[in-house]
Amino acid sequence: MFIPRPLLAAFGCMLMSHAAPAAPTDWPGWRGPTADGHATPGQDVPATWSETENVIWRAPVRGRGHSSPTVVGNRVVLTTADTVTQEQLVVAYDRATGKPAWETTVHRGNLDTAGNRNASQASSSVAWDGERLIVIFLNDHAIFTSALSIEGKILWQTRVADFVTHQGFGSSPVVHDSVVLVSADHRGGGKVSGLDRKTGKILWQQDRPKIANYASLAVVTAAGRTQAVLAGCNLVVSYDPLTGKKLWEIEGSTEETVVTPVTDGQRIFIGGGYPKNHVAAIEADGSGKVAWQNGTRAYVPSLIVRDRHVFAVLDAGHAVCWKSDTGEEVWRQKVDRDFYASPVMVGQRVFVTSLRGLTSVFDATPEKFTLVAQNQLGDEAYASPSICGNRIYLRTAKKTEPRQEFLWCIGR
Repeated sequence: MFIPRPLLAAFGCMLMSHAAPAAPTDWPGWRGPTADGHATPGQDVPATWSETENVIWRAPVRGRGHSSPTVVGNRVVLTTADTVTQEQLVVAYDRATGKPAWETTVHRGNLDTAGNRNASQASSSVAWDGERLIVIFLNDHAIFTSALSIEGKILWQTRVADFVTHQGFGSSPVVHDSVVLVSADHRGGGKVSGLDRKTGKILWQQDRPKIANYASLAVVTAAGRTQAVLAGCNLVVSYDPLTGKKLWEIEGSTEETVVTPVTDGQRIFIGGGYPKNHVAAIEADGSGKVAWQNGTRAYVPSLIVRDRHVFAVLDAGHAVCWKSDTGEEVWRQKVDRDFYASPVMVGQRVFVTSLRGLTSVFDATPEKFTLVAQNQLGDEAYASPSICGNRIYLRTAKKTEPRQEFLWCIGR
């Protein structure tokens, strides 16, 4: 199925960097401030909530989307698609109150509704580069990257590549230094692109195999250098994010994956789910060595690395801990069922939301798993939580007629 992701010393790795660093109270894009699922340490957020307990505000969201909330300054920003009006939009809310701030129609008409029934036409999360909001949409059989001001004005728009839909499109933009990185794998022959973040000009492109894949790039510092890593299409590939030069490539992945790679500074950790279930640790030095691998199905939810261990919440609902150097399984525990959202870790506490809108909160250490609480909001959820500024931002839906999405702000 498709869905579609001061901390550096503590975790021994660095991911998505921005021209202007995000504030510690912000969540600037897919998988958070370090793009690896870790929230800024010290967040004081509740472990329990309901539709009436610990809710700061709730806001209705027009249309449908799977993108996670991006939180910058006094705004919370989402992508969404309204199939009735045939619009793909970016919508912004006041961070303090949840009141609508603005909405911008990025595309009108030509929505691609083919593919998996679980796909949406707004699955990519918004990236903040310190000056502008960056979004990606599949529209009219092509991938478009657009930049908006924090007030919602479209600054530039670039047609990056053609796209042949199989399941759908869901990779998110990644900002590194002066470049916006965009991955678009598909059966017609994909592209990995680097765009000038100020103008949208395509600076470099690399061709990809004619295979469907849904993963986002990850910019990591591993094996002593900055690398943009992408898994899927039976490959794990490392690029120089500024030039697009291929640093190394190995056959170490399965065909289709949604998981965004993470690192411990030495190895790259990936997952996949078609045509085989797959978790692997790849040495990041370009040696081509697979440190370890197993047949676990970690297809959609991305992984988290902490304290020389890899933590996962599997699609089917188990939380798992492996040793990062050997792949030895330390523990495995059932949490819920059917996960598309990726986990977020605050210290040693993990927050993860299942398809039915149940957010499980558990403590995850190398020694043990401890379930703390489970909290229901709505009855459907694809988006991952965003945790920043002592608040939890959740996007869920009520499957009533008509279906209605909501953005929730949870806090004490």
